[in-house]
Amino acid sequence: MSVAYPSGASRSLPRPADLLVLATAALLALAGLAGVIPPLAAVALAGAAGSVLAGVRLSLLAVPVRYAVPPGTGTGPDRAGRRATRCRSAAGLLDAAVATVGLTVAVLPLVGTGLRGAVGAAGLGIAALLHTGGLLLLPGRSRLPNRARVRRVVDIVSLGLSLIFAAWVLLPPGETPPAARVAVVAGGFGLAAIGVAALADWRRRPGAAICLLGAGAAQFGLLALIVLLAYDATDRALLTTVGPLVVGALLTADGVRRVAAGDPCRPGGPTPVWPRVSAPAAIAALAAVGHLYAHGDFTPGAILLGLAVTPPLVVRELMTATDNRRYATRLAAQEAHFRALVSRGDDLILLLDDALRVRWQSPAATRLFGLTDADVLGRPFADLLHPADVPRAALLLDGVRAGVRPTLLAARLRDGHGVWRETESTISDQRGVPEVHALALHVRDVGERRRLERAVRQLAATDQLTGLANRRELLRELAARRDGAGALLVVDLHGLGAVNDGRGHAVGDVVVVEVARRLRAAVGPDDLVARLVGDEFGVVTAAGPVLAYALGTRLLEALGEPYRVAGAEVRLQASIGLAEISGATADDVLRQADLARRRAAQLGRDRIEWYDAYLEEQLVRRLDLERELPGAVARGELDLVYQPVLGLADRLPVGTEALLRWRSPVLGTVLPAELLPVAEDLDLVGEVGRWVLDRACRQLADWSAGGRQLWMSVNVTPRELAAPDFLQRAAAVLATHGLPTERLVIEVAEPRVGAELSTMVARLAGLRSLGVRTALDDFRAAHASLAQLRRLPIDLLKLAPHGADGGHNQLVDVVVSLGDRLGLEIVAAQLETPAQADAAGRAGCRYGQGLRWPARRRPSGWRRTSRSSRPRPGEGVRAGETEC
Repeated sequence: MSVAYPSGASRSLPRPADLLVLATAALLALAGLAGVIPPLAAVALAGAAGSVLAGVRLSLLAVPVRYAVPPGTGTGPDRAGRRATRCRSAAGLLDAAVATVGLTVAVLPLVGTGLRGAVGAAGLGIAALLHTGGLLLLPGRSRLPNRARVRRVVDIVSLGLSLIFAAWVLLPPGETPPAARVAVVAGGFGLAAIGVAALADWRRRPGAAICLLGAGAAQFGLLALIVLLAYDATDRALLTTVGPLVVGALLTADGVRRVAAGDPCRPGGPTPVWPRVSAPAAIAALAAVGHLYAHGDFTPGAILLGLAVTPPLVVRELMTATDNRRYATRLAAQEAHFRALVSRGDDLILLLDDALRVRWQSPAATRLFGLTDADVLGRPFADLLHPADVPRAALLLDGVRAGVRPTLLAARLRDGHGVWRETESTISDQRGVPEVHALALHVRDVGERRRLERAVRQLAATDQLTGLANRRELLRELAARRDGAGALLVVDLHGLGAVNDGRGHAVGDVVVVEVARRLRAAVGPDDLVARLVGDEFGVVTAAGPVLAYALGTRLLEALGEPYRVAGAEVRLQASIGLAEISGATADDVLRQADLARRRAAQLGRDRIEWYDAYLEEQLVRRLDLERELPGAVARGELDLVYQPVLGLADRLPVGTEALLRWRSPVLGTVLPAELLPVAEDLDLVGEVGRWVLDRACRQLADWSAGGRQLWMSVNVTPRELAAPDFLQRAAAVLATHGLPTERLVIEVAEPRVGAELSTMVARLAGLRSLGVRTALDDFRAAHASLAQLRRLPIDLLKLAPHGADGGHNQLVDVVVSLGDRLGLEIVAAQLETPAQADAAGRAGCRYGQGLRWPARRRPSGWRRTSRSSRPRPGEGVRAGETEC
């Protein structure tokens, strides 16, 4: 718990009590004046009434209030608690001081005439000490510097001597009683100290100043009463002390109440100095005039006392002059500093009057803008600005005058040479400052900065090699055209990497610069050409779909022309993707055009492709495959299905082909046509191939244990077949499962052989040397394929007849005849109906694959796959597939 000081509003008596006490004091004074009661008794009763009311109020304010310390403020009193404690202590001492004054006034009528002076002086001294202690404890008193302390002491001495001189010369002539002499001296200096302190605190601490005035009034009233009693003054003279005694007590209590309520500062500047210098001189002069009027000549003591008033006044005047000189020096330094800043600064300062005319300009105007006062002063500010910037400037200035928070004004200003200068101005509303009363504009020339900013923006938006826009600028342009028509063309160059590797990057850079030149020459004046990355470019055009496609065609023609560099001729190919701009974000348009560009590269170079949603579906599917395929072997998600190979004569199985399936729990069943390209790109084809070969041979070994003499056909990719350890791996797998080598058939797809024909010939020959049979799948029966057929060391040839339902193809007859001469066994693949099987048999094919034979002739141990003969979407299961 801690102690707080109560607010004055809740812990003081109501204000009407003041009026009641004042009315009572006035009635008592009238009663004393009328002789109803003795005057001294009237003074005693009135002073006691004021002291009682003030004492009750101060007692209430001095009572401590308990409150809980908020969490986190510590166990000791905080700042508010310390202030409350000081207020409580001050209220207690001032309460005792008021009580002392009231008690002294009440006791004076009860003591003898000879003791009244001593009793009064003693009461005055005690009250003065209590007043001093209470006033010093009031919170908010600041620590003064030494120079200010000296000034205050001089002011107190000067005012005190003037008060003592006034009392000395205004008192009746004759022998002055000792008590009166002591009271005059002590009271003079005490009242001077109180007056100086009250004047100093009048604005900063008004509550404390009221306390000081109240204490001074109470002490003055008691001092006057003592002096009047010492000189046996008249009854009317005694009654004049009622006012200071009562009002002083009430003001003391009211001042403490204000301090307890927070003692808010009064508005205005610092307290003026002239009353502290003029008041002592005025008091001494008036007292001297009054003495001359009432008593005549001065006594030697009065003359010496009057002369004593002069030195403090002289000292105070000298201190004031010193302060003024110091302030003048400081002001001159500040003014010189201000002029140096204004004249040597980088800003032009303009002051605009209420009509927005230039009233003043800083001396830097000539140096910064070449503007003289004759060019500017008295002219409307709008006349200095570029006509295009005037409306915006007028709107901003009107807003500032209306109270809107000012913002930066960017405008072009005409300098003294007639050149438009780019400027920025900050606006400050100084109309509330009487010495200025204008709008202050700080104008700065930002032309060089703006040029640098434009250069930086140009560099940030330009490709440094070609001078074309870069990717960032292209995205900005796409964003600007989002709500309009147009298209984006993404151009990908093929062959630039080979130029860099074979001829060096310097030659490659020359080619890139030439590409940029051709692109700029082929597009329209409103089209934007940008370089995205090393060999990718983008073209933003406002043309519609048809014209955009025509533009793409022109670009292909331009880029397909040979490039002559370093004495050689270079040819490049290009793929272009197109996407419409309307309604899509810049990133989406660029992504869509890039997808179309990828599609164009996949389908063949030197072509143009439009973006459609199917391309994006393919990309998402590809990303899903690339994410899920790693680890599929370890997770056991790969599976094999087997498609029998039948003898067309008896329709009995002689072999089977292992077909790979990926049973992904996320993507469903994935076929080899979709799986193998991803596996090759991820370098997983070796891992998948090893699993397929081992699993197929294990299944063949299981069937062989049941007495079925079948051969197993396994598909491999050219990359897998070209692996250095493939032959050793195949031999090891056969040995592991104890299979004769002729029971394994390695198939290679014919369309994928041409690019690596020599390697394939060597690997297939190696397999045949091991005893493993080889097969060529997907034979297209074209003239180029027939030419390669003689070079390939194969045993089986798979051919898909084109004549369905008994139709006949003469080229098939040629292939079968050639196969017979080469010793090849022909397998008719993709047979769907018995009619196709019969046609293949008549053509001379020995085996057939894909035919669904009758159930009564299905060999034991085989079961039909649950899939229908027609593939479901996404699976493409071939007829006749079975599972073991």
